[in-house]
Amino acid sequence: MKKLFTIALLAFIAIEASAQQDQNMGIIPAPVSVKKSNGNFKLDKTVVLISNEPKNARMADLLNAFVANKAGFALRAAKAATANERAIILTSVGADKLPAEGYKIDITDKKITIVGTDAGLFYGLKSMMQLMPEKANNQILISTAQINDYPRFKYRGMHLDVSRHMYPVALVKKYIDVMSDYKMNNFHWHLTDDQGWRIEIKKYPRLTEVGSKRNGTIIGHHPGVATDNTEYKGYYTQDEVKDVIAYAAARFINVVPEIELPGHASAAIAAYPELSCFPERDTFVDPKTPWSGSRKGKQVQQTFGVFDDVFVPNDNTFKFLENVLDEVIALFPSKYIHVGGDECPKEYWKESAFCQKMIKDLNLKDEHGLQSYFIQRIEKHVNSKGRRIIGWDEILEGGLAPDATVMSWRGTQGGIAAAQQSHDVIMTPNGGGLYFDHKQSETKDEPTNIGGFSNYTKVYNYDPMPTELTAAQQKYVIGVQANLWTEYIETPAKVEYMIMPRIFSLAEIAWTQPERKDLKNFSEERLPVHLARLDKTGTNYWVPTPLGLNEKVLTGETISIDLTAPMPGAKIYYTLDLTRPSSAANLYTKGMKVIVPKGEKRTLKTIVITPSGKQSVVTETILNNGAADVVAK
Repeated sequence: MKKLFTIALLAFIAIEASAQQDQNMGIIPAPVSVKKSNGNFKLDKTVVLISNEPKNARMADLLNAFVANKAGFALRAAKAATANERAIILTSVGADKLPAEGYKIDITDKKITIVGTDAGLFYGLKSMMQLMPEKANNQILISTAQINDYPRFKYRGMHLDVSRHMYPVALVKKYIDVMSDYKMNNFHWHLTDDQGWRIEIKKYPRLTEVGSKRNGTIIGHHPGVATDNTEYKGYYTQDEVKDVIAYAAARFINVVPEIELPGHASAAIAAYPELSCFPERDTFVDPKTPWSGSRKGKQVQQTFGVFDDVFVPNDNTFKFLENVLDEVIALFPSKYIHVGGDECPKEYWKESAFCQKMIKDLNLKDEHGLQSYFIQRIEKHVNSKGRRIIGWDEILEGGLAPDATVMSWRGTQGGIAAAQQSHDVIMTPNGGGLYFDHKQSETKDEPTNIGGFSNYTKVYNYDPMPTELTAAQQKYVIGVQANLWTEYIETPAKVEYMIMPRIFSLAEIAWTQPERKDLKNFSEERLPVHLARLDKTGTNYWVPTPLGLNEKVLTGETISIDLTAPMPGAKIYYTLDLTRPSSAANLYTKGMKVIVPKGEKRTLKTIVITPSGKQSVVTETILNNGAADVVAK
């Protein structure tokens, strides 16, 4: 066993060392430029760490902790290196000439210099940590190179819905850790929705006493077949929120809170029925009735869908929302406050005599105009506090609020329209692969999900910059974000499974310049190294299928199969007898040929098993030699 472990370790060291030989030195997201040279910097316990700027002390501690964990020794702090000493230098000198969040790394055989300030220096450290191979003979050999880097977009976001299912603070922090490791800088925390209010608001305690609870959760594949009839509850206290915000800030991540309005309001209306257009018929007084399943005084099947509940646009509602937002703004330093604005139902507004009179009195065209009025009134309050609103692209309907930033989720047209109107845009289209609740393969092995399809390749191939925009309009596209809606994601482990490795692709389309993107380099050289590191932790993730299986049907009599494991140490097992492959099946080694008799077919099934025992989904490839019932898809 010890011999096998040694062989595996040596293989991993060789793989990590070779990662430095690729054009990006193993770094995700790929830097703006990497100029490699011959030679190595030898990192051992004689190297000194120089950081004479007090503001960089935390960065020095961060790097030293990483080296101690990876190499087994700490670096000695020094003010300067002697003639014979090798050094790592952290400095902001020259950083003023770099773009925002940019950094430089200069690696020679004598010293490593990392230049940057604040987030830039932090990202430089993250790249430095990624390119370091494993220790061998009590030292780490780092290839000499010059790296120049800065982001393509200033907003690089990940979203997490905690309304449908919520997660412990530890998972939220781990989510933030992954984001920071890959240079993401905005965490969109979706805190309220129909299915639960998840943030403590001290002025309105019933929001959590009532609104944070529901009497059942839909089970089964989308759209669900029944409710489990089990109470689901939970919320984050304001102290927990402050803890998360501080944790994120230390990693240069801004936390954007979302408080949904004017729709997706069931949880708030359950707590305070007077916020409804019809409080007399939506009183929610029966504690045995799941409030998310009671409409117009009668029960309907509970779903995760959109309900008719909508805030009544009267002065009482606006005062309530302003008070809520005031507490949120006091907690969150983010200049952005997300107000939702999506999927707002109009039925109750159409039925309400008060709303119809309001539309007439304000000379509005229709209910879409009323929604625009609602958003603009909220925006004025948010602006008065020195903040700006973000809304989903429905806020374009009826007229866009003057200072609003638009998240384009229903495709790209909303973002294009907003940019053409000189409004900032964040691209997050559900059809572009950026909805991480979608399944990652078309196989039946995928866990319960909402449908759709998005794997890491689809994410990687999406370009957030619409070609329909002029150069002047493109400047309004400030970034890109992926969303994780959690109707069917019950546990922290499943959260991890759904975001990784897709978040690595997201990081690259958010940070890397388009001309530096290279899917082959990403998927075959860099991603395998990062997955191998991930596999050594307790983190869950989607295991990629074998590289080389690009077609569903291969034709011929003698068919060559050339596969590569998606990460070092992983093994590929296969069957040709229609049985499901496992570790007891045939082990794929190196290239094989399958002979298929004329008029027949064979089904090649494969599975990848990682060193930690994680398994990929099973792939199926038809090997066809004229069988009449085979149709290529």
